[in-house]
Amino acid sequence: MKISASIYSNKHKTLKDIVTDLDAHGTDLFHIDCNDDPSVFEDIARIRQLSRTPIDLHIITPTPGKYYDLIAKHEIHAVCFQYENLQEPLAIPETISARTGLAISSSTDIDAFAPYAEQLDFVLIMATTPGKSGGTFDKHNFRKIRQFRQRFPQTRIHVDGGVNHEVSFILRNMGVYAAVSGSYLMNSDSIGAAMLNLKTHDIGSHYLVGDFMRQLDETPLLRPDELSVRNILQSIEDNKLGFTLVADESDVLLGMITNADVRKGLLKHIDNLNALEVADMINPSPAAAREDFTVQELLAYIQEQTFPVNYLPVVNSKHEVTGSVTFMNLVKGEV
Repeated sequence: MKISASIYSNKHKTLKDIVTDLDAHGTDLFHIDCNDDPSVFEDIARIRQLSRTPIDLHIITPTPGKYYDLIAKHEIHAVCFQYENLQEPLAIPETISARTGLAISSSTDIDAFAPYAEQLDFVLIMATTPGKSGGTFDKHNFRKIRQFRQRFPQTRIHVDGGVNHEVSFILRNMGVYAAVSGSYLMNSDSIGAAMLNLKTHDIGSHYLVGDFMRQLDETPLLRPDELSVRNILQSIEDNKLGFTLVADESDVLLGMITNADVRKGLLKHIDNLNALEVADMINPSPAAAREDFTVQELLAYIQEQTFPVNYLPVVNSKHEVTGSVTFMNLVKGEV
């Protein structure tokens, strides 16, 4: 996952010192907030004299058209406009070579992106108030990110607001392309240590699995009376997660069926597939995470397992399924 450092979050250093410090610690992008202030491009011109690190520009304005020439003139890698402030159509000209996006606030439905889906390259999901630094990540946005990925799978997701080391881990796991870090990175005692934490290390324990897991209505699940080979294959195929869960009418977890379980069942009866039964494919006692696990407890639980973990059902204290977690995006997120 790319880290986009919000340079205006530090009010105490000169622009030159900020740029030099960030470049020395491998910042992927410089994030610049433009609150309807064209003078921001004077800073961008100065940055271009100091560094080749790509510029990630977020513009909050009712009239985006007045910025098009400025964006085309300067070397901007990515630019997005805040949806809620727009008072004129967003019609970005082809003369702008930057990646383009739409920023939406926590309270704005992802439907707002639909008219721009064919036009824009990415969405910036604001997890705190746009233009204000130092807020706490609103965990409601974990679900929003999953919903957006499901609806617009080809569109990159950027996230801004409240991104610290723990949130960064969760976002990497969710396949977020870039995260904007402001106060956590820019006001830390050591930018180098904070950058390392954002990219790889030090998982805290503020968020619980229940905060960021796929909810039950987002998790593939079959009831006992729905179990057939066709339904199992269809459930795995439709949800594209590589598994489906089995639970009774009270949501008590009865088992899990993964691609590997299907393969084992087929191999068991490879000479007579007519003998294949559903029971041959169900793991009746899968590893499962508790919804009240902290991130640290979740990682410790995974480390205890003797097999690679790509996904886990999530249960409550009554062993009732409440959701699932997947880890398929974690390696992709490091690229």
